Amino acid sequence: MACDTNDYMYPLLADVYYPIVQQGPYGDLNKNWVLDKTVACGFAPAGRKSKPIVQAGVELLLDNILIGRTRCDIRTSTNGTVDAITNVLITNIRDMNGNAIYYETSGIRKGKNTLFEVAGNDPIVGPFGGKVEYWRVLLRRSDNQGVDV
Repeated sequence: MACDTNDYMYPLLADVYYPIVQQGPYGDLNKNWVLDKTVACGFAPAGRKSKPIVQAGVELLLDNILIGRTRCDIRTSTNGTVDAITNVLITNIRDMNGNAIYYETSGIRKGKNTLFEVAGNDPIVGPFGGKVEYWRVLLRRSDNQGVDV
């Protein structure tokens, strides 16, 4: 089963990035994000119950959490290495026609695709045969939209 094939269960495509991590002269870690693959997926806003989407205060807070599914484990790159969910970046979520679904309307990435961090990645095992049916993925809009990908 291909990870990049759309169907009714996986109507969207998303790009998956992994970092090349380098340590600076003072011990700081620098991540250079590299596109690894495109996956078929389905994402929708996670349930918020009575929590408002936009909260006003000293600053405007947008709570953007998505829940969805993919056919394959997004922690595993095309070369077979497995990364922690903190080393996976998802962006360019688009429909079958290539239209961006989530993009920034202001700030440093205005007009560019929103960057999402992986907050959870769980296998869902089917009742018959004990195989993984799909991967449930929880995405959180990254606070750092200034990352260059």
